[in-house]
Amino acid sequence: MLKGTRTAVIHRIQPMSIHGQISLDVFWTDPEDPEGEIRHARVGNEAVPQHMAAGDTVTLHYLMGMVTEITKG
Repeated sequence: MLKGTRTAVIHRIQPMSIHGQISLDVFWTDPEDPEGEIRHARVGNEAVPQHMAAGDTVTLHYLMGMVTEITKG
């Protein structure tokens, strides 16, 4: 997907530090995927809602095939 959005269900969020900058590894599934494959996106802490948690349904925003932002809704 070059640019667009996709609905996802969050399974796990793992904070990590790369050279002192906090990023989040977000593990998610597509609710329309019958196999329920868990996928992964790494985004900056500033690009996610503050109180996002496992089980939340969110919207992933893509640009050039990479997740750039996650919003609730």
